[in-house]
Amino acid sequence: MPHLDFAQPPFDVLSLAERQSLKKHTQVRYLAADEILPTTDLNCFFVVIKGQVEQTHNDEFVANYLGGNHTDHVQSNDWFDSRRSPERPLTATSSMASVSNTTADSDFNNPQSSQYSQLSERYQYRAGEDTLLLQVDGAAIDRISAQNHLIRQLLSDKLPERLKALQQRRSAQGQALGLGTTSYTAQQEVQQIMLQPVTDVTLLPIHIIDAEQSLYQAAQIMTKAGLKHVLVRPTEHSETMATFDTYSNNSSSTNNPSTTFGSRSDRTLGILTDTDICRAVSDQRDPANTACQHYASFNLRTIDADHEIGDALLTMTRYRIHRLPVIDDDGKAIGVLGQSDMLAHIGHHSQLISIQIEQAKDLASLDTAVELIGRYIRAQQQNGVKIGIVSRMVQTLNAQVFTKLWQLIVPEEVMNNSCVIVMGSEGRGEQIMRTDQDNALIIRDGYSHERLAEFAETFNNQLANFGYPLCNGNIMMTNPMWRQQLKPFKAQISLWFRNTDPMHSIYLSAILDGEYVCGDESLLTQIRKHLKFAHQHSDPMLIRQFARAALQFGEVNQWWQKFVPLLGKPKANDIDLKKAGIFPLVHGIRAMALEHDILEAPSTKNRLKLLVNARTLTQERADTLSEALEFFMAQRLSVALINEDKYAHQVDPTTLSALERDVLKECLAVVKSFKTQLRQHYQLDLG
Repeated sequence: MPHLDFAQPPFDVLSLAERQSLKKHTQVRYLAADEILPTTDLNCFFVVIKGQVEQTHNDEFVANYLGGNHTDHVQSNDWFDSRRSPERPLTATSSMASVSNTTADSDFNNPQSSQYSQLSERYQYRAGEDTLLLQVDGAAIDRISAQNHLIRQLLSDKLPERLKALQQRRSAQGQALGLGTTSYTAQQEVQQIMLQPVTDVTLLPIHIIDAEQSLYQAAQIMTKAGLKHVLVRPTEHSETMATFDTYSNNSSSTNNPSTTFGSRSDRTLGILTDTDICRAVSDQRDPANTACQHYASFNLRTIDADHEIGDALLTMTRYRIHRLPVIDDDGKAIGVLGQSDMLAHIGHHSQLISIQIEQAKDLASLDTAVELIGRYIRAQQQNGVKIGIVSRMVQTLNAQVFTKLWQLIVPEEVMNNSCVIVMGSEGRGEQIMRTDQDNALIIRDGYSHERLAEFAETFNNQLANFGYPLCNGNIMMTNPMWRQQLKPFKAQISLWFRNTDPMHSIYLSAILDGEYVCGDESLLTQIRKHLKFAHQHSDPMLIRQFARAALQFGEVNQWWQKFVPLLGKPKANDIDLKKAGIFPLVHGIRAMALEHDILEAPSTKNRLKLLVNARTLTQERADTLSEALEFFMAQRLSVALINEDKYAHQVDPTTLSALERDVLKECLAVVKSFKTQLRQHYQLDLG
């Protein structure tokens, strides 16, 4: 006889006593194909054991719930709470005249107001085939939920609560796999990493040559070993001097008998790098006849094997060095600690990545820091950190990369007379993976530099080399349209507000998402002021056309069919997270912000906050939209990391857990409701 699987959510959070209680209030229920659950039974919780149940509302399909053995793809049984109420869309009650009014619209202001349609409060459930269910008494679920906050969150009719439960489960799974915990503060995380011994980092192998050997021989060893350095054993004279300096300067040598005068400790070794060999060639020295000791650096800083990573980082930072030989208790070198390897080891902490970016002196070291950002993203995702927190931190780190790159490219006078901005998802702080660049350069009126075009091309191409692809739409500072002085930039924006060219809506969307990176921030402030001025003097109908783009991919009708292949039919397409979820929410909220002159906040989260302050949305509605957006972003990141493809955004719902599928269905329902709200508010069905 079928029974509840307490190893699967939502029942895996129940205590033994709670499980026993549920067993007493659970019965098997059979539905024949096309049979509908009667209204008298719509006060229960159901688990689909076999078959499928279609959920509808006002004769419109909403979702499909499947048994775990329906196909080989579905990982676990779906469930549904028949007591949940539908997401209620907005009723079109206002005329288009109200669209141009920047005061709060009552329909937007209160999703639960009397302006909403008096719709049925219940969904309808029909068996798509012969179906076996487990029916759990709703009152029993309620009694347990009153005492168990975990089950209450998992079964809540409020999306933010269920998303919080999903986030907690992911965090717990990360802890179980030894991937870390989000319960630590940032300070505790740093301390934990800094206290690890340096030997926890992968050390570079040891290759030692005598000081009298030639640079040519050293280069051969470096090439064969795939290293950029070799250690150099000094002559007797230089060894004595090196030992004295090491004894004086190396704090770890004080208690180490191997550093006493006359001993042959590896602390007296020198180092020769590929840069030193290049310097010799530049000096026109013959590598085959030049001894290493003439170009090697002695008085080398070392670190003991039992010392901590924090000590190594401090030494490298203080003395601006990139390699530290690691010395054991016998005074012998057991490896070389490279700065890039150490930063890779600790690179999942944002503060340390920021230090690496700030200290970058050339493109190569900046590229290393960019790679650390990718590792940070993966670590935070595995640790179950909330996607909004990760995205905003990545935005900060990316801005530091862009700033440092611009500083390495342009003279100071260009920096002082221009402003670099990023746009699109990067500007909103909602980009995780390194996707297409969207940037611009605002130039002070009256200022020019003959190499500005060259600087812009170098900037965009170097970002592409770092892994930020060039923009297919050419919304980059290499495009003269996105590299202008302030006055013509303003004139161009005014043109976008006057013209009905569809591309102008795309350009407006980009500049509305503009965020400061570096240079003179007042230039961007003036652009934002002009955006408000141009909007206030634009055609009131413009906002209607602007908002229409949120519906361009059509309704997500029959999206439930994408969850599994229907019997006897080929597998349906995966769900496009960007088209079905992310873009409609982002652009719809952007349109609402534009309508209400909310132009100072490029991020969707801040736009929602200001829309609530303007009494355009309720706090509950804003929270639901925000949580749905973050869920889509998190799922897209998961797909991208699994497929190693930063452009990936197609998710196969059959690979998700029942809990994730349940939340995905709810988030798609939120998008559908929001699009209906936009359609009715802006009267987009009227043509």
